[in-house]
Amino acid sequence: MSPTTRTTRFSVLDRSRTRQGHPDAAALRDTVALARHTERLGYHRFWVSEHHGVPGVAGSAPTVLAAAVAAATDTIRVGTGGVMLPNHRPMVVAEQFGVLEALFPGRIDMGLGRSVGFTDGVRRALGADKTAGADFADQLAELTGYFDGTQHAHPQVRARPAEGLRVPAFVLATGAGARVAAEAGLALVIGEVRGRSRMREAIDGYRAAFRPSALWPRPYVMVAATVAVAATTDAAYRLLLPEAYAMAHARTHGVFPPLRPVAGGSAAEPVLGARERGYVEEELRGRIHGTEAEVADALKTLTEETGADEVLVTTSTYDREALLESYARLARVAGLRGRTEEE
Repeated sequence: MSPTTRTTRFSVLDRSRTRQGHPDAAALRDTVALARHTERLGYHRFWVSEHHGVPGVAGSAPTVLAAAVAAATDTIRVGTGGVMLPNHRPMVVAEQFGVLEALFPGRIDMGLGRSVGFTDGVRRALGADKTAGADFADQLAELTGYFDGTQHAHPQVRARPAEGLRVPAFVLATGAGARVAAEAGLALVIGEVRGRSRMREAIDGYRAAFRPSALWPRPYVMVAATVAVAATTDAAYRLLLPEAYAMAHARTHGVFPPLRPVAGGSAAEPVLGARERGYVEEELRGRIHGTEAEVADALKTLTEETGADEVLVTTSTYDREALLESYARLARVAGLRGRTEEE
């Protein structure tokens, strides 16, 4: 057990990945079931994501799915990782989270991002374009202003039931996201998109530029990481392969497919071309996987290097039972205190 992980919160992000041969509805039900499972294990938060028009992802309406998750759980915090502001009007987002917080007081998080649709067609359907994220800082200020009464974009408008409610806001760091989070005085969510050294630079810059706010009096850093834990290193590696294959397929064919089962542990299975194999290897680079002892060491290094207040774990694989076991093993690594059936 790592001393570092004992003082670091651990949370879960699930993207409602679909599986080959299973309907989208099954992926959504699996997400709710996973939320109940991780709550029993002692995880701090459970977040859902926003993807539009993606065959391999059923999670398209995060606030709707968050409501279902919150209704099916009792204590775990529930939120989004995240709602993409360029796709929505800030007032509508404020109203949605206001309703969630009113129904489930003290349990709702508002994770916010600036990404736009995956393809030109999806962006047009959403009424956005590639430049829609340019106004993210203004959209963020308007949104949070509806809660604390400081929004000036529409002075005569008040968002109900949001006004006066306290919903912690987090910014997903893509591009200039870390700077925006610091200037707005909000929590930062960041992953190893371009490598750990650049991630650390972004975190250091965020902490240096952070302006305290009513929501966050000090910087708060949540590091997103893919983590797979199993009885053997090879078994944990196999858990990561379905997602890696799907990503490689998306980059070579332009379509993000449902997850399919993987029988072996080789990065060349199923039969892949050289380009796809390269993408699989690139996708697996930096992922944390292994036995409980191996993952404990890797997480200790990650949290010490970043000073993370929290680790947001996202793991997608075809085998649902193996996924549930991975989260149970990780809970032991992190020293989480789970609930007994009697509790």
